[in-house]
Amino acid sequence: MRKNNFALRVQSSLLDEARKVAEAEGVALNQLINVALAEKLSALRTESYFRERAVRADRRKALRILKKAGGANPPIAGDELD
Repeated sequence: MRKNNFALRVQSSLLDEARKVAEAEGVALNQLINVALAEKLSALRTESYFRERAVRADRRKALRILKKAGGANPPIAGDELD
């Protein structure tokens, strides 16, 4: 894996909080920042993916599929949500 250095300007209060979280999690600050960045990028890519899929979606077809779902398996005792 290729590693790069990047100077990052961070607000003091944000950096202090990140240090506290990293210490509480038992990880290096660098690792915490890398994981947080990866999580954010993943969330943005996921949002983009679903937006692209929504453009191609056929609402009527999806509703037909949902109507069929579970028809052969009616709810039974214990299926309730808390």
